[in-house]
Amino acid sequence: MLRYKIDILEALKEKGYTSYKIRKDKLIGEAQLTKIRSGEIASKETLNTICRLLSCQPGDILEYVEIDNK
Repeated sequence: MLRYKIDILEALKEKGYTSYKIRKDKLIGEAQLTKIRSGEIASKETLNTICRLLSCQPGDILEYVEIDNK
């Protein structure tokens, strides 16, 4: 399963992108922000935006962890 390695919203805030600015500038939609807050993986387009804003690669923010389904 994919999960975030970092707190996305906190990392964006450190770069100057508050929730208010993200909404005001329409950088990421409200539904995608809600997904990020709940730990769900955002859409590819949103991940592209996050990587652009944070100047990072997807592997810097996402990791795959195996789930033991026994």
